[in-house]
Amino acid sequence: MTRSILYATAAAVCLPLSAYAQTADDPDAVLPEVVVTATRLPAIVADTPGARVIDRSTIEQRGAVFAADILSDVPGLSVVRSGAFGGVAQVRMRGAAPGKTLVLVDGVPVNDPAEVNGAFDFSGLELSDIERIEVLSGPQSSLWGSDAIGGVIAFTTRDLDGLAADLEAGSFATGRGRLAAGVSTERYGLGAWVSHFDTDGISAADEADGATEADGFSATTIGARGRYAVTPGAVVDGSVRWTDGDADLDGNPAPTYALSDTLDSQTSEQWSGFGRLRLNALGLAHQFSLSASNIARETVSAFPTAFEADRQVLRWQADGAVRGVDFVIGVEREDTEGSLSTGLTEQLGTTSAFATARIEPTNRLSLTGALRLDDTDDFGAKATGRVSGAFDAGGGITLSAAYGTGFKAPSISQSVCDYCFSSQPFPLLRPETAEGYEAAIGWASQDGRIEGRATVYRLKVEDQITYVFDPLTFDSFYVNVAETAADGVELEGRARLGGGFDLSLAWAWTDARDETTGARLLRVPEQSVSATLGWTGARLSGALTLRGEGDQDDVGGVREAFITANLNGAYALTDAVTLTARIENLADERYQQVFGYGEPARSAYVGIRLRY
Repeated sequence: MTRSILYATAAAVCLPLSAYAQTADDPDAVLPEVVVTATRLPAIVADTPGARVIDRSTIEQRGAVFAADILSDVPGLSVVRSGAFGGVAQVRMRGAAPGKTLVLVDGVPVNDPAEVNGAFDFSGLELSDIERIEVLSGPQSSLWGSDAIGGVIAFTTRDLDGLAADLEAGSFATGRGRLAAGVSTERYGLGAWVSHFDTDGISAADEADGATEADGFSATTIGARGRYAVTPGAVVDGSVRWTDGDADLDGNPAPTYALSDTLDSQTSEQWSGFGRLRLNALGLAHQFSLSASNIARETVSAFPTAFEADRQVLRWQADGAVRGVDFVIGVEREDTEGSLSTGLTEQLGTTSAFATARIEPTNRLSLTGALRLDDTDDFGAKATGRVSGAFDAGGGITLSAAYGTGFKAPSISQSVCDYCFSSQPFPLLRPETAEGYEAAIGWASQDGRIEGRATVYRLKVEDQITYVFDPLTFDSFYVNVAETAADGVELEGRARLGGGFDLSLAWAWTDARDETTGARLLRVPEQSVSATLGWTGARLSGALTLRGEGDQDDVGGVREAFITANLNGAYALTDAVTLTARIENLADERYQQVFGYGEPARSAYVGIRLRY
């Protein structure tokens, strides 16, 4: 019964495990346990292997501007960013390729169907309107279908109440602003916001290799969300989010084809949104929703391209409880369409049914199971499942484990063999499949001031789709040949140190390799670490974050290890006015996150936040 109350009422707050409240009025207050909702059935994070939650206060404490700025701190995630400002930014979760991570914004899938692997580009995802980020590592296809073969990252936008404005300026002629307004009552809520980011940037190609031309970036985001309770048992809600971005790029010009200064550029426009009716009927809480997303990209270079893709998902979901068993059932239809290099478009579709249930045989034990059937229009049907359990061993110790399977249907580009050349028929592709195991042990002190968790896992992907080239015949095409595996350890913890100080630590070891060749997978560091020392006082607050990665095999060479530091602070003049300042790359480290691409030297920014 205690756990059920927590599932229903626990506030969604920061931290990988349990959460602390730290306010000017009561810096030592402890909030209820963190709950993650991307699991369909709300679940306590400490009981859910591979689950992490980052809330708004953590985003502000660390001064994160874009999603890529903070996802690197999550153990097991590696951010691949080709250019500091506006360069394509993708995430590899536990070694899995970027197209194997499903990204949701307010529950709407926003992965790019026109991208070769169906991956999402995080470069323009600004965080000023984001309330919380949920990360589920490991195969989650039983919850979300094809693209969740390696994990899920879910963003939730903010419910606005009042007026807010943010302004910031700093190095590289960077400016950032946000204006938001909304009203929120028990019966209804309506809010809208607009934000803009602009910078002259730095050279995308590393200046150490002779690059000098600055590559600028600008992005504008407009959004709105609303809800209205027609009756206590019937609520309609929805949101829409539009982003327009312009980025200068560097390319690989002839005759050397080495990364260097060019006048290449890319424009992108993306929107996503949903409408939903929540209705209590027949003893169930029903949700009827329609979500959609669209992205258009145009690249100006020696090899110009233009792509557009869209996705629609129609879903019914019902939540209920019978004799101590909490469950969710549902069906959905997803249709995607994307451009090809020929200028033509191709469509893919999937009809799915899913169910998730949780039981608590005792007050100490919780068991959860999920099952899903995806029937694709072109690649047959695939069933996936996941089982997990958590046991309260006493003394603050929680033991948990999970096993899950996943699949990923070929992307639009792969399904028609775009960019392929062969005198013979192209191979028929099969969906990629995966299975993942993980086990964790967590511990929290009785007073909630110290907590930690250690996780071990294995993720194996079979029939991985790979683009191959035959130098003898000059044939090139996609084929199911590769098998990859990743074994890893993830350690994370937090301690309340007293005096307003708190410390968060995370470390990951990832052995990701191609089982076919034995080679390490590219752009997956074997070790990564992050540490944040925060402090909160009556008016002044701040955080120092260190982040490091080990050597990383990359395209064209080895990206060397690095450690960098960021410092962020805020001073509340009044309840309505806060001054902010941040310094990135505090030690002026010269490093690369991706081989060949430079990162900014030491930079500083000051700003002001207004709330009414």
